[in-house]
Amino acid sequence: MLLKSIFTNSTGILVSRVMGFARDTVTASVLGANIYSDIFFVAFKLPNLFRSIFADGAFSQAFIPSYARSNHKIRFSSMVFLHFFAFLMVLSLFVTLFSHLVAKVVAVGFDEKTIDLAAPLFAINFYYLPMIFVVTFMGALLQYKNHFATTAYSTALLNIGMIASLLLANHLKVDQYSITYYLSFGVLAGGLMQIITHFYAVKKTNLLKIFYFKKHQKKEENKFYKNFFSATFGSSAIHLSAFIDTWLASYLVSGSISYLYYANRVFQLPLAIFAIATSIALFPMVARAIKNKEEDKALKLMKKAVLILFGLLFISAIIGIVFNEFIIKLLFEHGKFTPEDTHNTASILTMYLIGLLPFGLAKIFSLWLNAKEQQFLTAKITMYSLSCDIIFSLILIKPFGATGLAFAGTIGGFVLFFLTLKAFGFKRAIEMLKK
Repeated sequence: MLLKSIFTNSTGILVSRVMGFARDTVTASVLGANIYSDIFFVAFKLPNLFRSIFADGAFSQAFIPSYARSNHKIRFSSMVFLHFFAFLMVLSLFVTLFSHLVAKVVAVGFDEKTIDLAAPLFAINFYYLPMIFVVTFMGALLQYKNHFATTAYSTALLNIGMIASLLLANHLKVDQYSITYYLSFGVLAGGLMQIITHFYAVKKTNLLKIFYFKKHQKKEENKFYKNFFSATFGSSAIHLSAFIDTWLASYLVSGSISYLYYANRVFQLPLAIFAIATSIALFPMVARAIKNKEEDKALKLMKKAVLILFGLLFISAIIGIVFNEFIIKLLFEHGKFTPEDTHNTASILTMYLIGLLPFGLAKIFSLWLNAKEQQFLTAKITMYSLSCDIIFSLILIKPFGATGLAFAGTIGGFVLFFLTLKAFGFKRAIEMLKK
């Protein structure tokens, strides 16, 4: 069951990532690495940050244990959905009304003229956030039913929407700034397609009762929200690190944000295909085993996952580091993406890949803490990791630029892994691997 679920998630994510690289190749060819690509990536970064945190397990890591323990599953899930969706829609409206202010906060290094260009894109892209919550909510329920295929494969729809918008803009020969608008609406089109796909799967699995809104005691909800906010922060280390990189890179030369974005996209491929796919498949099994007081079963599942993941991530990191320039050239060096852009992006990719193994393994060991509903502890660990990331980013940005920012994130990854393993228990980890 574990291997089958991992395979389903891995192949689905692989399809999505291949489509993502196709999207990035078209984007690099049409926009290159310049101020226009920078302002789109910054505008897309904020909702994409939350999407990555939600989709990589923060929501499901809090929701699935609470849902499993709930005595009123339909009422509990429906109220969680209603509260989240209403909040995110209000937040999206706020971003629409104050998009200029939001752009200033997120891209503090941009000048006033660039902020004026970026602000409308923030307003459009942010509506992807409530869309992806709907998708993530339905996906968590499907995961509880051991249905992974819909969520795994439907992520490609976002890339299809964006590719279609790029091809349309290129066909119409619009200017580069207008292309960023086409891309932004392509994001929303992709989100809508994901919702439709999940709604069909939920209907087919007879889960439509989740939309039954009725008030009930808030004890279950309050515990869930406490765990959720901790899990959101606890699962966000790598994504917040990338966000910090983008924020600080706005002070660097034009193109730096794009170099970080493209390098991080390549880095995320093995992380998603292997580490995230494994954690998504493993978590419901570990959570159920712990709930049923079968900790030995949970540890056996984790041992199998750790051994498989270690081999896959180690090989991926070596290949990526050795062939960094070849990979970037193959994927992105087309049209306006120059050999110099390839060299700059490749050096950043190497710094990211050094941290692939610790970031990936930390995800597996953190599942134990989340299944034990120790989300607050994972949040504290993430806080220490990010603190190290920020400190080293500030130290390394001046002498090494964007490459230094990427390496600072990797240092944070090693801190994250060490502290997560310590919380799991060094003795428990050794005994688990010996069995």
